[in-house]
Parts: sequence; C-alpha cells; structure tokens
Amino acid sequence: MHNDGTEVNLLRATGCVHVANSTTPTIPLVIWLHENYPQKAPLVFVSLHPMTPIHRHHPFVDNTTGATSPPYILTWKYPPCNLSELLRNLVQLFSIDHPFSYTLTTPACLTHPWLVSTKEALDRLVGMLHYDMVALRASTSDEIEKLSLLQEELKRRDRFITSMVAELGEERMRLEERVKNWAEETDRVENWLRVNDGRSIMDLNARDVEIEDAFEMDETSRARLESSAADLAIEEVMYKLDKALEHEAVSFDSYIKQVRSLARQQFFHRCNEMASTSSPTSV
Repeated sequence: MHNDGTEVNLLRATGCVHVANSTTPTIPLVIWLHENYPQKAPLVFVSLHPMTPIHRHHPFVDNTTGATSPPYILTWKYPPCNLSELLRNLVQLFSIDHPFSYTLTTPACLTHPWLVSTKEALDRLVGMLHYDMVALRASTSDEIEKLSLLQEELKRRDRFITSMVAELGEERMRLEERVKNWAEETDRVENWLRVNDGRSIMDLNARDVEIEDAFEMDETSRARLESSAADLAIEEVMYKLDKALEHEAVSFDSYIKQVRSLARQQFFHRCNEMASTSSPTSV
C-alpha cells in the first residue's frame, strides 16, 4: 500500500544464498519486485534472526531492518541490470564482507586486478571506504572526547588562575595599605623625636646613639618589656625541647622536668606582665 492509499500486488521471493565456504552461515534473503520492475530496482532484505545478528558497521546492510543497498541497486539501470545479475553480485559482495560476521575476506580473484569486473571493484572500493569512514569516525570521536576533557581542564585551570590573580591583587592592595600606614608611623616617630629630643635621626646615626636611648621608659614599662622577652625566650626553649624529644635527643623524664620548670617560670613572667599592663605606664 502506497502513501496515497493505492494498493498493489508485489512479487516476493525468499531463499538463502551460500557464500564463501561450507563453514560460513547461509544468508536468508527476501526480495520484493517493484510494480515498475525492471525499470525500478528490487527491494532486498536480509532476514533478521536473534541468533545471527547483522554487525552494525556493514557497509551495505542495515543491522536494524536488514535493508540491503549495494552499489548495484543504487546504480540500477535497465538494461543491463537484472535480477540474476543482482543475485550474483550479492553473492560476490557477501563473499567479501559477510553480514553475520565482522570478518573481511579476500577471494583469490581480487588479488588480480585484471580479473575483477568494474562492479566488483566498485563494491570493493565502497566497502573499504565505508570501513575507513567508520574507523575515522571512531578515532575522531575519541579525539573529540579527549579534547573536551582537555577543554574542561583548561577551563578549571583558568578559573583557578583567575581566582589566584584576584587574590594576589587584593594582597597587593593590602600590602600597599600597610606600606602607607608604616610610612605614616615612621613620619610620626621622626616628628616625635625631633620635638622631644631636639635631634634628628641623622644626628643620632652620626653619633652612634642607640635607638633605645631616644625613648624614656619608667621601671614598670621596663619590667613589662623584660617579662615579655623572658616569656618569648621560654616559649622558644620549650619548642626546642619538643623537637629534641621528637628526635629522641632527650629522655622523657628529663623533658617533663625541664618543661615543668620552664612553665613555672613562664607563669610568673606572664603574671608580672599582666600586673604591669594593669598599671599606668609612660613611654
């Protein structure tokens, strides 16, 4: 039945063709002759069977419908094309590339180009081009997938680098702000020295005067400074003891004894520092 509703009776021929050798499975065919045959080419199908699936990359047979379209059918022209020559062409074609196996065979006649007809050479060429295209498509797909992964990796690195550049820009701004603050503090100290001491920093350097001598410090401030220095020194010694114990340079008992003694001293120094902080000081 055509799309316009017209019904026609078609001749349907079925059978099996034997190709290659006795170990090769036979190929069941269904051939429908068009109502305009022989002007129109026949419709050829390979019968589908779950036990003998058609391999998906066959150049002339569709693995889902079994529709067969070799160059002989695609270039059908009557005369000289006819059903007998079509079957002969299919036998030769399937001898080269069986639809039920992904194995390409080469008959002896194909090794001698002068023994091959034009249609056989065309079939052979189309099959080779088809498999080349399949291989190229597969390699291209793999390459595209690899390039896609590479693209994603480059995007990830771009985002990371962009964030790093932004963080470095912010860090630079913070550092510039700190430099500005330090410059202001430096100017403030220099002005204080000029006003309270009457001498410039250049004069101090020229006479090798210690920088501590430029400040007035009472006993409370001096005691707090000494306690803070002792606290930091004890902290450094305890850190060195930890490293020595880690490398087994001292025994555990000696380590505990030293840490207890240092912790006691550190406690008193910190108490003195806190007491000095709570009392008024002058600098």
